[in-house]
Amino acid sequence: MATNLTTIQKLILEFIIDKKVTDGMPPTLAEIASHFGYKTRTTVQQHLDAIEKKGFIKRNPKLSRGIELTLEDKYFTPKPVIGEVAAGNPLTIYPDAIDTIALPTIARIPADSFLLKVKGDSLKDAYIFTGDIIIVNPNITPKNSQFVVAVLDDAAVVKRFYKKSDRIELHSENPEFDVIIVEKNYTNFKIVGVVVGVYRSMEKKVG
Repeated sequence: MATNLTTIQKLILEFIIDKKVTDGMPPTLAEIASHFGYKTRTTVQQHLDAIEKKGFIKRNPKLSRGIELTLEDKYFTPKPVIGEVAAGNPLTIYPDAIDTIALPTIARIPADSFLLKVKGDSLKDAYIFTGDIIIVNPNITPKNSQFVVAVLDDAAVVKRFYKKSDRIELHSENPEFDVIIVEKNYTNFKIVGVVVGVYRSMEKKVG
């Protein structure tokens, strides 16, 4: 991060980048004010004016989310997307990178984590859509209600995880999809990792 930003300016810029990663869009002035505990948006405007003058953002005052990041080559680095995972019916994960995506250099990506592209609409009520990139951490044990990537018979799905006494249930976030039941003695089943982040590009094509 550039040294000519003040501490609070750096924090605001990082918050803007974080919101772009997690929500696929920049924050509103009200969201920035709420996050940093400002009672009015005037202070936010002053900080954004300074950040814009230093060349890190551009703003469109006619839009509520009219903050555009500049110098993306400095803040964003390419990361490989190693395959697709189904938010719907099981889908094969390919062994090699199928794409690359530019993620912010400050994105919190745990060691050994990897990226997968979502395909399908079974998680639409959780605001995870076709074309979204999920960040998967293989080093943590899933807890109930977390999203996980699981492999069933060599095909992969991303679902909400629930462990029962005699089975595992993989839930969608779309009433059109049934719960996947994995019996206790099911052999061709494995949890690949826990979803720890979602990245959405506003320029991606949905379909």
